[in-house]
Amino acid sequence: AYHAGRLHHALLLSGPAGIGKASFAFQLAEHLLTYPDPVTAPLTLAPRDPSSPLFRQIAQGAHPGVLHLTRPLNDKTKTFKAAVTVDEIRRIGRFLSMTSYDGSWRVVIVDPADDMNANAANALLKNLEEPPARTLFVLIAHSPGALLPTIRSRCHVMRLAPLEPQTLLTVLEHLNADLPETEAGRMTLAARADGSVREALMLTRYGGLDISEAMEQVVRARDFPVEVAWKIAESVSGRDGAVQFSLFCQLALDTVADAARRAAVSGELAQAATLSELWREVERMSNETQIYNLDKRQHVMGLLRRMWQA
Repeated sequence: AYHAGRLHHALLLSGPAGIGKASFAFQLAEHLLTYPDPVTAPLTLAPRDPSSPLFRQIAQGAHPGVLHLTRPLNDKTKTFKAAVTVDEIRRIGRFLSMTSYDGSWRVVIVDPADDMNANAANALLKNLEEPPARTLFVLIAHSPGALLPTIRSRCHVMRLAPLEPQTLLTVLEHLNADLPETEAGRMTLAARADGSVREALMLTRYGGLDISEAMEQVVRARDFPVEVAWKIAESVSGRDGAVQFSLFCQLALDTVADAARRAAVSGELAQAATLSELWREVERMSNETQIYNLDKRQHVMGLLRRMWQA
């Protein structure tokens, strides 16, 4: 499309987290800046050269033609805020008001766009409605349904698929990830990561596989296993366990979602509805625990009991 001069001014890259949507967005930006004339641009993305000045500028966020917007850092807590704020989106206006670098392309990457709050989404919509020439918007969305329909309608949607298991394992080996020693263990990791490099790294680096196996043990038990549940709560609620706690919450959501899908496919609609409601409850409880700094052990124990009951 770019080579033919028909590149849409806004692309929406959708798909699960951790499959390479942002990597593709930055590589596409590099491609446009390397070949500003679409007629002379190759039909495929060239291999990236980490030693090139252009690559380093984009990677360091220093290139004047690329604006990367994401959730801002909270100066007090030193953690990222829960949403992409309107102040971040307003940076687009200042970015586009400046003369483009060498008359070349300007690329705005919003990552992830489905984390925008309502004010930020409305501010972005105004920019999408009247885009300047030689400007490309790339919106990254793990859950595109969370975006305003008016934003989705102004974008060309590209659905990126999760990686195949063997491809995922090849990437993890390239990244020197701590993979299970057995082939069965590796395939279990690939299945639980569901094609996402990010999820696989979280599972291998932060005890995610152990948490996942213990969670399965809890929900499949005939009687609620208090001791197993308490061990999970202890392992994810320590002072330095913020990553493990977030991983636990995501694994809980994934476990309930998988159970809801299986129930729906098998025709157990009442059970599917119960599990869908539980998914919303898990999401709400997890968010409230992190936002209001509630007791994490109590949250984990209560959540595991609710999952076991359902």
